[in-house]
Amino acid sequence: MSLFERSLRDIQKGLNEKEFSVDELVHESIERIHEVDGQIRAFLGVYEEDARCTAKQLDQKLQEGGERGLLFGLPAGIKDNMNTEGKLTTCASKFLANHQSIYDATAIRKLGAADYVLIGKTNMDEFAMGGSNENSGFHPTYNPWNTDYVPGGSSGGSAAAVAAGEVYFALGSDTGGSIRQPAAYCGIVGLKPTYGLVSRFGLVAFASSLDQIGPLTKNVEDSASVLQAIAGYDGMDSTSLKVNIPDYRAALTGDVKGLRIGVPKEYLGEGIAPEVREAVMKALKTFEDLGAIWEEVSLPHTEYAVATYYLLASSEASSNLARFDGVRYGVRTDNADNLIDLYRKSRSEGFGLEVKRRIMLGTYALSSGYYDAYYLKAQKVRTLIKQDFEQVFERYDVIIGPTAPTPAFKIGAQVDDPLTMYLNDILTIPVNLSGMPAISIPCGHADGLPIGLQIIGRALDEFTVLRTAYAFEQSTDYHKARPKL
Repeated sequence: MSLFERSLRDIQKGLNEKEFSVDELVHESIERIHEVDGQIRAFLGVYEEDARCTAKQLDQKLQEGGERGLLFGLPAGIKDNMNTEGKLTTCASKFLANHQSIYDATAIRKLGAADYVLIGKTNMDEFAMGGSNENSGFHPTYNPWNTDYVPGGSSGGSAAAVAAGEVYFALGSDTGGSIRQPAAYCGIVGLKPTYGLVSRFGLVAFASSLDQIGPLTKNVEDSASVLQAIAGYDGMDSTSLKVNIPDYRAALTGDVKGLRIGVPKEYLGEGIAPEVREAVMKALKTFEDLGAIWEEVSLPHTEYAVATYYLLASSEASSNLARFDGVRYGVRTDNADNLIDLYRKSRSEGFGLEVKRRIMLGTYALSSGYYDAYYLKAQKVRTLIKQDFEQVFERYDVIIGPTAPTPAFKIGAQVDDPLTMYLNDILTIPVNLSGMPAISIPCGHADGLPIGLQIIGRALDEFTVLRTAYAFEQSTDYHKARPKL
């Protein structure tokens, strides 16, 4: 049995009892990447030599009996929009193909303090703009369950790497569902924390009021452990929350008796595939059997979420990406006639089609004469969407529904239809607009492809979200299924 099939607790026990070493964990990870990554292409860079060096240092600490971090010895992949000192951070964009980080993001520094092992940087949609991982500036990533299908995006590389057993866990970023949707498509667990719970310092910004770093893992217990390691206040991030961090692992009791669940009628209506609706209803029956109570509720402004999100996210993106001009860093054109021409050609050559589309949309929405009609109105609708959640949470502990309207779609099926691609995020986007936490866990399969169940909680109530997810996971076997590569 692969070491990666074991729980975090089992791995720590095995290391304690000298059953295996950190070096063996790292070796297994690298060998698995050599074996299967040619099929799924989850990685943009693998740091084999550095990983083995870190493993030797951790094995030495193990021999000496030194204090060990929460994620001791676990090989991990990091989405390539988080700065890792001395390594390339490209955001899967040709514009940053030569950009080497000079510092670690706070989340990466915290993982280092928890004694993880960096295996490599994972592929993504360019600058996190996309829902299929087909918008990478270098190459697409493929779904380990069926390589004719997308792994989801924009954290598709991280999700595929975990699903394929290449790494024990990975970090992704979630702006409109970019952790949860690929987790659903790849049959793993993806957690988007409350906005501000995990520092964004060192995360290359897409939409600053929406971006949030979170874990992609094989199971809920691992998700709680990774969140424990990376959560907390950071003075380098002006949006970081000064709150006490509970022991998230204490939430994993399996007890949800009396839990009140709201199920939005908008999340099971038109556009939801029948097999997805059926899987969610079956999951709700499981919760009933565990002693929970569910009722239908309404989030009436859900229909406006996609339009609101793309106006706000694109507006923030147009501002954030203005710094990429080919002067201070990044790839610079070789044939500019003057400074303005340098800006224009560097950005035209460096950015992909989807990034250009969103910059244009955002610049338009922020321009004189259109700001009030588009950007300001979108901000007001965002408040209404947040109020919808707050009203439901006055009576219910969690909100449950599908993570995505359908299972994964085929490579190339929607790449020329951006509107349809955007609508894939209709169930995840409202959570980012409201700043709430949410998790996606496996709840079934359709035609051999995974289906994800989304559990949404009150702001800063990851404890209840994890408790709910763990109870379902312990009552089913969906999380134990693995793709056959």
